[in-house]
Amino acid sequence: MTQFDSILVANRGEIAVRVIRSAQLQGYKAIAVYSEADANAPHVAMADEAVLIGAAPVKESYLDAGKILDAARRTGAQAIHPGYGFLSENAEFAEACEKEGIAFIGPSAEAIRVMGNKAESKRRMIEAEVPCIEGYQDVDQSDATLIEAAKKIGIPIMVKAAAGGGGRGMRLVEKMEDLPLALSSARSEAENAFGSGELILEKAVIQPRHVEIQVFGDQHGNVVHLGERDCSIQRRHQKVVEESPCPVMTPELRAAMGAAAVNAAKSINYVGAGTVEFLLDRENKFYFLEMNTRLQVEHPVTEMVTGLDLVALQFRAAQGYPLGLAQEDITLTGHAIEVRLYAEDVSNDFLPATGTAHVWEVPTGEGIRVDHGLLQGQEISPFYDPMVAKIIAWGEDRDIARRRLVRALEKTSLFGLESNKEFLIDVLNKPAFATGSATTAFIEEEYKVSDLDLVPATKEHALLAAILQYRNAHALSDVHSIAGSLNTNGNLFGWSNGGQVSTAFQYELTDDVVVNISVGAMGEGQYKLTLDEETHLCQILSESSAQIRLVINSIQKNIQYFLSSHGEVILQLDGITRTMKNLHAYTKGDESAASGGSVVAPMHGNVLEVLVKEGDVVEEGQRLAVMEAMKMEHQLIAGVSGKVVSVNAVAGNQVAAGALLVEIDIDG
Repeated sequence: MTQFDSILVANRGEIAVRVIRSAQLQGYKAIAVYSEADANAPHVAMADEAVLIGAAPVKESYLDAGKILDAARRTGAQAIHPGYGFLSENAEFAEACEKEGIAFIGPSAEAIRVMGNKAESKRRMIEAEVPCIEGYQDVDQSDATLIEAAKKIGIPIMVKAAAGGGGRGMRLVEKMEDLPLALSSARSEAENAFGSGELILEKAVIQPRHVEIQVFGDQHGNVVHLGERDCSIQRRHQKVVEESPCPVMTPELRAAMGAAAVNAAKSINYVGAGTVEFLLDRENKFYFLEMNTRLQVEHPVTEMVTGLDLVALQFRAAQGYPLGLAQEDITLTGHAIEVRLYAEDVSNDFLPATGTAHVWEVPTGEGIRVDHGLLQGQEISPFYDPMVAKIIAWGEDRDIARRRLVRALEKTSLFGLESNKEFLIDVLNKPAFATGSATTAFIEEEYKVSDLDLVPATKEHALLAAILQYRNAHALSDVHSIAGSLNTNGNLFGWSNGGQVSTAFQYELTDDVVVNISVGAMGEGQYKLTLDEETHLCQILSESSAQIRLVINSIQKNIQYFLSSHGEVILQLDGITRTMKNLHAYTKGDESAASGGSVVAPMHGNVLEVLVKEGDVVEEGQRLAVMEAMKMEHQLIAGVSGKVVSVNAVAGNQVAAGALLVEIDIDG
């Protein structure tokens, strides 16, 4: 047996916080590592010790195995927990830990190597008689061979990177003539993401469910499964909602899938926590997809229905203790659902977002769990995955869990950057999800592009904004009269030496709808507002730095808010967050417009490829360049037709958000 008393967590964010918490509860010394960008992050503050390992880019810090091992040596760490992502499925890192005499809290390097390659793992699963999808997984990677194999498999077909996961290097091909471009782009993305351009092909299973089985093994050959998770709600092949148990699961199907997953794990002598992923079709036939040789992002839903601490079990397995669990000991109680809160702009094709979390408040309550690694005021940088938090709800049944999760999201406040919170609420409220009938085609079937547009602010948002800005202007003024917002000349709107008068506010709800509101005080904490000749009465009951409780039109409400800048306030009403700008506080000179021929970097990142040069004539919709940012590839597309007059993008260079990369003359 390998005994250890100290654990270095080779990760960051919410998973580092999660592992450190379990380690300290179990009495272990917890050691963190951090990049320069994460110096003030929660996982660093929580740890008993923390080691700076480099600059913000992951290749200079969290992906540098040498720096991780050096941190372990300097602190005397006896074990390393890799979390997920980064080095968690790196066989060479697991071997390096073993050579250093440091326990790697995960499976063997050989198990990681076999299952980390989709081609090799599928060949091994076929040998182990685990049901697999028809496809091509051989070593010949020439385009001619892949195209010939695709013709035999038949359309539709999935092109997948053999290494890695997370949807990168994956393309759905529905017409054979699209296959060459899909092979090229998938191979390029795979090489950049995983360092390997090896591909496999699989017959596409249309509208399946994505169901995975949590397995756990010890060093004595014991393997059990802990039930399943349904992860069918996905976008770009990345999971958005996960739940346990699967809504259509039967005892017979669970037993069959569980046995297949256990068989898969035993075939590679698996130790620790792992997940065997399957596609489940409409006839309840299931097919092996891949095995993740690490702890999963969605492990909390399994913990909440089994009552087990998977991280604590990982510590035991890594030290050689018997699992201490037989299959009949494991039962699933109730239902748990998890959503991933991302910093991203849903209305802009889910583009990852950066910014400062000016307000960050997480929900609490019966059955609610939030795993996160964010502090209020912390910067969301472009260097790491945009997932901010996991919000999980448990209930005695699925309906209770779903409703609790909706309420929890409505109470979650993240001001200062875009997030997918409102999209998550909408997903959970869709009848297809509420009834448990959603498949991997859910987002494609339920949402048109226009459905993802930002829902306009309401008149109630405008009324509440006017109250908040009115009170703020009064608090900032040196006079005791009620005053309005400061105009661009520094004068107070709505106040004169003759006494109190109403203050005027103006807000744009949509391109076509502008509302005018006047606010006047009626007494201490009491106000009268007029909007479109309608009178609204408001009374302030209590307030803190980021929340106010008030009565408006005889209804009490809690409003989260942040006075973000001159003339602007961010406020949340019934889970809907909007930034409200008082137009009276601005002049037209404050606005700026961008040329349709200017193609700028959507965010900080690395230029992978430049596809045009100065003097080229391009068409609207043509690809101009490819960027990588926040672990994703972004195609930069011409918004207009014309002649390229300048190219500032250089392959291999880092660029800042908003940097002009290509300029097109529409008259050219």
